[in-house]
Amino acid sequence: MLDEAPSTNALVAERARAGAEEGLVVVTEHQTAGRGRLDRAWLTPARSALTFSVLLKPRTAPARWPWLPLLTGVAVQDAVGHGSGLKWPNDVLLGDQKLAGILVELVETPDGPAAVVGIGLNVSTSVEELPVPTATSLVVAGHDVDRTDLLAGILGELDRSYTNWTRSRSGDEMLRTAYLRRCATIGQMVRVELPSGESVTGTAVDVDHAGRLVVRSGGETTVVGAGDVVHVRPAG
Repeated sequence: MLDEAPSTNALVAERARAGAEEGLVVVTEHQTAGRGRLDRAWLTPARSALTFSVLLKPRTAPARWPWLPLLTGVAVQDAVGHGSGLKWPNDVLLGDQKLAGILVELVETPDGPAAVVGIGLNVSTSVEELPVPTATSLVVAGHDVDRTDLLAGILGELDRSYTNWTRSRSGDEMLRTAYLRRCATIGQMVRVELPSGESVTGTAVDVDHAGRLVVRSGGETTVVGAGDVVHVRPAG
């Protein structure tokens, strides 16, 4: 546990390159230069959030690694409870507001590639302290939660989900089934902002065997592997 750190992902990546073992966890009370997906900043007041990173080294085919962000989302959502859900690929929502974000980064280590899994979750952040109107915290939503207990719960769920996924031959399909049960994006009218700068608008109808979002617009279907999803309105 660190009182302050620029980025727990950066610290775990540095230690991974130096030979750290799988399972390393770095937690900070105050992250001053955290990053979310698409290089967005993730900044929170001291002692108001859970900000931590975990080192994983899956001994599995690289083609399966895109499931890691979705797996982490399932683990966090299961630990949080309180009617939370997931927005593809891995934002944790309470209602239609963002409670937690996840960033998974690939890093090369002395014994092969590894994944640095970063998690930021608003716990006691007040309305005034939230960075955007679309964000929320457990306290704002009326839930008084001990951060230490929640951290232990998330790490336990992550270990369980990760172990089941890596050891089972049907791990991808089991994870896909679990993810679809929790995904608030499916059935929604969405706009997906793609890394290219283009966008796709339609109804999110599925998550495929590789964890990609399937969007249907008119008679055409688009499969999205990366992008920023906006829930426009409920489908239908």
